[in-house]
Amino acid sequence: MEDKQQATPRPNRRGYLNPHTVRAVSFWTTSACILVAVVASLLAIWQFAGTDILWRTVATCVVIGGGTVAFYVINVLFDKSTD
Repeated sequence: MEDKQQATPRPNRRGYLNPHTVRAVSFWTTSACILVAVVASLLAIWQFAGTDILWRTVATCVVIGGGTVAFYVINVLFDKSTD
């Protein structure tokens, strides 16, 4: 049984944190930002919200979405494997 465990190679992981988890969090955070920006835009178009609120909301979503994407890229750059 020990031979089977030793013969099975471990998959190479890239990144300091689990890249699948970071990718999932980045995807859902960016998707939520896009949804909030679209809703804010629709509210501004139908004049339920002012344009000042629209631009602040869109700018906040861009910053948060860009930050999560940047975090994912930086996580991939830091490789834990030692070649």
